[in-house]
Amino acid sequence: MTDRHHLGTRIIHTGEPRIDGSAVPPIFQSTVFEQSEPDPSYDSVRYPRLNNTPNHHVVAAKLADLEGAEAAVVTASGMAAISTVILWCLRGGGHALFQNGLYGGTHGLVHHQLAHFGMSASTIEARDPASWEAALRPETKLIYVESLTNPLCQVIDHRKVVDFAKQHGLISVIDNTFASPMNFRAVDFGYDIAVHSATKYLNGHSDLCAGAIAGDRGRVDDIVHLLNLLGGSLDAMGCYLLHRGLRTLELRVGRQNETARRLATFLSEHDAVERVHHPTLPDHPDHALAKELLADCGGVLAFEPAGGVDAAMKVIEALELPIHGPSLGGPETLVTRPCKTSHAGLSPSEREGLGIADHLIRIAVGLEHVDDLCADFDRALRATRT
Repeated sequence: MTDRHHLGTRIIHTGEPRIDGSAVPPIFQSTVFEQSEPDPSYDSVRYPRLNNTPNHHVVAAKLADLEGAEAAVVTASGMAAISTVILWCLRGGGHALFQNGLYGGTHGLVHHQLAHFGMSASTIEARDPASWEAALRPETKLIYVESLTNPLCQVIDHRKVVDFAKQHGLISVIDNTFASPMNFRAVDFGYDIAVHSATKYLNGHSDLCAGAIAGDRGRVDDIVHLLNLLGGSLDAMGCYLLHRGLRTLELRVGRQNETARRLATFLSEHDAVERVHHPTLPDHPDHALAKELLADCGGVLAFEPAGGVDAAMKVIEALELPIHGPSLGGPETLVTRPCKTSHAGLSPSEREGLGIADHLIRIAVGLEHVDDLCADFDRALRATRT
């Protein structure tokens, strides 16, 4: 496929091997492949842990095209992708700049584990680019941000991140999970490396744990060498499921974008809601920036019901359609209190500093009809008044 085709078309056709004419690649459920090279390098030996089976190649080609990258690789989880990239970037005891308000798993790795490996990190206020330079050290190698933050859906000026990295010789890495490449093509935009929890939108069926890394071929090949040694590879069945999910990404994300937009508007006008967080709303602090940089704002929103924690618990208990659980991107709508899931590892003061209240409810919209979701939330919110 070429750039003259729309991205939704390329998702279907890029990298397809058409083995014996099949429209869907078979699952190569084999750990042994005949060796064709007489003197192979370690990474070229055909073996599932080395991320080079036919199933790996097919899904990697699609992921690279989605992000506008030269190459990609899949991993066993989003954290396998994130941790491998960070460890690779900071080899030899480097220092990194990390956006404030990171996903809880990334926060734990950065602030509680890196020091054990002789690496260091500083947190930067992502909305204040003028303050970033003061955090630089001679050994700084990396700047790491997220396309949309969890759970408040904050958007930073990604142009300034990319420019800052180039100006100071840093590797720019973005976690693009929440936006997905349908809303933000990170590598094409200028980021050096994009990482994903492919468990979420990329797969989209709530039946797979996986991750992804995309970037220029030289960096990705080097990262894959480390990944091969760490062992965070995805098996053939996982590659097959991710491949299946990617082919419907445009349709799913488009539906979830629109549902989140309409549900956010509905909740913002509800008399039992204090505040709603979604960049499509005019009162969101990053509304104008999101319109400028993103194709759309994703299927995650958050809100604070009037009445505090008791009201939040009543709402969750009264909902009929959403499942009370973490994750996002699947066909079913999910609700959770971030203070008890994604950000449970942070102290109350840390959560307060990020604006994550204990009664904040995060919604990851699925594929249900938006009118049914609005009616369900309306009924649950009214139950808090009885």
